[in-house]
Amino acid sequence: MVAMMTALSTASLVSIDAIALAPALLPAIGGVLVLLGDALLPGRRDWQVGLGLTVLVVGVVGALISAVQAADDAVRTLCLPAPEGACLWTGSPMTGTLQVGILAATAAALALLHDRDGGPRDTTVTTALLLAAATGGAGVAASRDLGTWLVTLELATIPLVALVALRGTRSAAHGALTLLVTSVTSFALLVLGVALWMTATGDAAFGTDTVALAWADLNRRGVLVLAAVVLLAGLGFKLSLVPFHAWTPQAYSTADLGTATALAAASKISAAAALLVVVQAFVGVPGDLRQVSIVLGTLAAASMLLGNVMALRQDDVTRLLAWSTVAQAGWVVLPLAALTTAGMNAAAVYVLTYAVATVVAFAAVAAVGAGPLSRMRGLLRRDRMTGGALAFALLVLAGLPPGVIGLVAKVVALRPAVEQGLWPLVFVAVVAVVLGIAVYLRWFAVLIGDAGARGDADEGSEPGAATHEVSTPASGGGARVVLVAGTVLLVLLSALPGLLLGLVS
Repeated sequence: MVAMMTALSTASLVSIDAIALAPALLPAIGGVLVLLGDALLPGRRDWQVGLGLTVLVVGVVGALISAVQAADDAVRTLCLPAPEGACLWTGSPMTGTLQVGILAATAAALALLHDRDGGPRDTTVTTALLLAAATGGAGVAASRDLGTWLVTLELATIPLVALVALRGTRSAAHGALTLLVTSVTSFALLVLGVALWMTATGDAAFGTDTVALAWADLNRRGVLVLAAVVLLAGLGFKLSLVPFHAWTPQAYSTADLGTATALAAASKISAAAALLVVVQAFVGVPGDLRQVSIVLGTLAAASMLLGNVMALRQDDVTRLLAWSTVAQAGWVVLPLAALTTAGMNAAAVYVLTYAVATVVAFAAVAAVGAGPLSRMRGLLRRDRMTGGALAFALLVLAGLPPGVIGLVAKVVALRPAVEQGLWPLVFVAVVAVVLGIAVYLRWFAVLIGDAGARGDADEGSEPGAATHEVSTPASGGGARVVLVAGTVLLVLLSALPGLLLGLVS
């Protein structure tokens, strides 16, 4: 009895900071309210999307509080009392900024998901699923213990599998099945990796101190390296890294455009945030960490090369964006191979830049309608706002002026690798830059082409054109709002790139 009373007393002393938890709590509360409201007011669903957008925007404000904190003034909550003193939730400028990106990208996906005729009819389910995924993404960015990290990471992924299937077509069901099998495989690898990590370090958290002790012990170092490799494989599925990328084109091309946006932006930021938690445990560890660096560098190089080469062969816009995701994921991992704090900051900057540009690209596709590239021929002349926004997003992804933030992100990503002397990886990155420019300028050339040349004949001019799944253009204003907001943000960051750089460091 005494032991039980002591345990209860100790549990009651766990600190809870509601403001720090707001980025994850608010979407969770919003999802519960959506489900309760549907049960109490059946047939009245016009308010659900508005509620979802509201809690996501308020969550962004809460995440900004952590983002503007001083780097040495981390926000910690769910902390155990001394002598353990471990905290399950740690917020930092980088964490807060990643949470802002996750919640904002989810809001954009929610707006696009319910902005088309023929889109999902059950707003209750789709809104609740997106809010659940946002809760997981915001949680994994700040989690530091193995259990919370694993659960929130899966929460950021599983709802999106259901959203792919909810489109209701046979191809969507096939894409959802592919994504589900991938997710189950990824989860199995992550569970195994977590078990190996705990075996090697004897710690239930991602701590630098315990990693350093394990690395210094030759008997445990091999287990720790194996744990890192298995965890990277599990995260590779979620980031669409080669060779774990095969699900990406299938899922993107068969899902609704709002769901594809969530997969390409919010889900990728969540996966990158999870990877940063793992890599952070190795930063500052004394000794030669070449094995971990080689694994990260190999994944980055393979993804950048294969992603760009395959993107050059695509005629369908959603498949092109899917292969672009594979290539850009390589750029996210590139600076992490340096295993430095600067590399982590660079990865955060790159994934956020990529996410904003990709959201703009998907919003433009939603406004025009998905299908072959020829469908967008002359768009810059026919619809200057949509065409101009898409053109600017493509220049950001290519790293070409006036998309300055894209160029800055690539330079920042390359710098840690150069400083650590990872010259083979730098050489591959330079080749990837050239290939990436070819990918995005090819699409850019279609936008400024002769609109009179657009027609059915063009849709069959390239191999695979008969397999395009064409969608209707957006009928509401959601796509336009996302398009304008995303473009304004890209222009602002291109004019003031230091704004983003300062938030993550």
